[in-house]
Amino acid sequence: MSQTTWLAFEQPLNERIRTFLRLETLFAQHAHHAQDDSEWGLRATLHRLLDIYSLVSRSDFKGEVVKELTDQYNQLKQLSDTAGVDQGRLNQTLQEIDSVINALNALSSQLAQQQLRDNEFLVSILNRAAIPGGTCGFDLPLLHHWLALPEQRARRDLEAWFADLIPFERAITLYLQLLRSSTVAKDCTAEQGVYVYTPERVFSLVRVLVAREGTVYPEISAGRHRFSIRFMECSDVNQRPQSSEANVPFRLQCCEL
Repeated sequence: MSQTTWLAFEQPLNERIRTFLRLETLFAQHAHHAQDDSEWGLRATLHRLLDIYSLVSRSDFKGEVVKELTDQYNQLKQLSDTAGVDQGRLNQTLQEIDSVINALNALSSQLAQQQLRDNEFLVSILNRAAIPGGTCGFDLPLLHHWLALPEQRARRDLEAWFADLIPFERAITLYLQLLRSSTVAKDCTAEQGVYVYTPERVFSLVRVLVAREGTVYPEISAGRHRFSIRFMECSDVNQRPQSSEANVPFRLQCCEL
């Protein structure tokens, strides 16, 4: 009997988690494109880098991340004397959080703003990136020149620009890992494709796990005090999805730290 493989659909319930999830996606895309040594790999890596800078340049973003991790550190620290707690794992997690906080605190609070303000090369690309095809050689001859340099030179520049973002990547990865593991998934059934839930407390993230091999996906409508899930049938993306009328088994996680 084959084991079910689950595909997770996530719905953030506040702006902070929404930003963290977007950054997680951008960091993953950056890591993927960084393995491509072609001109198009360099372009894609650079664009993802600028997307990340745009998000972390928001006013006091670093302070918000540090506060969230510090709060989590203090909560976990209180478990040190609790019977039954895996002390080895707890201490490792505390060390990881402390290391990330120290790395973030070592960065300038205006790091991203300065990079996007003072580096004319990056600013020129950022200003054109929203235009379809706006970074062509005739639009940005300096970019065209940079892409033609030896690949090692371009990679050196990209790594230098990304270096100060590494603590943010570690922080986002660690925080979301702790958030997703804050609760176990429970088995649920959406009667005739619909599931409505009123939680007893406020959560930050809803995760709906659906069988990967199925033909349904969830549309999640969530607020602070109530959320609903409607499953849609889609066997061909070239056709309009239809509401499922079947009883759909799924797994649900409501996450909060």
